[in-house]
Amino acid sequence: MPDSISINKQKIGLGEQQIINLNIARLPTYTSIDLPVLVYRAPVDGPVLLLTGGLHGDEINGIEIVRRMIERELLVPDKGTVIAIPIVNIYGFIQNSRGLPDGKDINRSFPGAKGGSLAKLLAYTLMKEIIPEIDYGLDFHTGGAARSNYPQIRCSFKIKKAKELAQAFGAPVMMHSSLISKSFRSAAHKKGKEILVYETGESLRFDEFGIEEGINGAKRLMKHLGMIPEAPDPHNTKVFTNSTWIRTKNAGLFIPKADLGEELNKRQVLGLIKDPYGDLNSRVIAPHDGMVIGLNNCPVVNKGDALLHYAYNK
Repeated sequence: MPDSISINKQKIGLGEQQIINLNIARLPTYTSIDLPVLVYRAPVDGPVLLLTGGLHGDEINGIEIVRRMIERELLVPDKGTVIAIPIVNIYGFIQNSRGLPDGKDINRSFPGAKGGSLAKLLAYTLMKEIIPEIDYGLDFHTGGAARSNYPQIRCSFKIKKAKELAQAFGAPVMMHSSLISKSFRSAAHKKGKEILVYETGESLRFDEFGIEEGINGAKRLMKHLGMIPEAPDPHNTKVFTNSTWIRTKNAGLFIPKADLGEELNKRQVLGLIKDPYGDLNSRVIAPHDGMVIGLNNCPVVNKGDALLHYAYNK
């Protein structure tokens, strides 16, 4: 990278730290909504790593991962640059909601458009101001409402550099995940920038284990990139090439018989579906040897509802 990088026409030189506010739009009340971007540059040039949380406004574990790293001064590198955006979706965060006031999902709105919806405008701003300045990224996510994820790093195994970075992150689980059209990760890849997705916990709930795993993984990645000298030892990471959401064939009450992160054998019982009247007793069976990496915490289910996210290898 050059001696200075530029975000929103503001230059940040080697050894400097700055907070840059990107103006997105304003509310109907005329209240301006700014996107704070924190930049930490070492005196020595090197890789530029982006950390983002809250792309979905109710996914607070990622926000907390970045916040704690700021508070603990873990984002100040010895070499290179860290760009941190703790909350990408300010609107959703304020309202405890996943999306934006226009109902759009930012993570299906890339590369965005200057004159498009609010989601596309935010996506366009990230692609215009941030992505050109970075080399790699970590995008921290959380499971949806009443769905909890076991700590996992996701990338496409078909992309050699992304797989290398995911291995360096060293999460408890490493998952192959193909690029999804119009996602942040896919749009960045088209610009030659690799972004990994880290998932843990469920929306609007802190997952202490997953938060600390996210912090440790980010430190391991920074060490791998030569940005810091030390990081925690990696896990004996479980690597999976495939996953599927197991869905119920019956409506009723879901009683899990497997824990999040538990490894099971094919044909083991994952859970039971019972009805409120004592007649139904249906078993949910593991389709392969594998691991539970996502769990529906809502007991009341309808036919076709997702119960467990199950990872396995063919």
